[in-house]
Amino acid sequence: MLHAWENFYFMLGSASAGLIGLLFVVVSLTSGSDRGLAMRGAKIYLTPTVLHFAIVLTVSAFAIAPGLTPGMSGVIIGGAAMVGALSAIRICVELRRGFLAGNQAAHWSDIWLYGAAPLVAYLPLLAAAVGLALGALWAANAIGALLLALVLLCIRNAWDLVTWLAPRRND
Repeated sequence: MLHAWENFYFMLGSASAGLIGLLFVVVSLTSGSDRGLAMRGAKIYLTPTVLHFAIVLTVSAFAIAPGLTPGMSGVIIGGAAMVGALSAIRICVELRRGFLAGNQAAHWSDIWLYGAAPLVAYLPLLAAAVGLALGALWAANAIGALLLALVLLCIRNAWDLVTWLAPRRND
């Protein structure tokens, strides 16, 4: 069912892989920063963004892999969606805990765009994976749309990281 989308998944997976590489360049921007702040920022902001890109890359690779049945693809995509959803929940908890403790100078939108929005993408992705495994015709369209939305969200989050880190490099 996903093989009709081969070019789409090839493009999406390649874009995700390239953007993961660019995020490693972003890490180099933290070289002049306080080490503790950089490690906390990496844990809460950078690592989940890389994970989301990696999930899109992995799902895209399996979507165009030869010989996978819709059931096997559904299990793989569902597993990836569960990992992503758990990560998004963890980020929501970490950001909320930081806000309540008052020890984090995060923007109000961080909990929504780094935590809640990925969760909102992963839950229907999990449902679409189940639909794919059961042979639902809508599942391929839903998976493609949700992965694209996830990539666009990650691009926004990566841009947010870069624009936050770059001015602080010489602080």
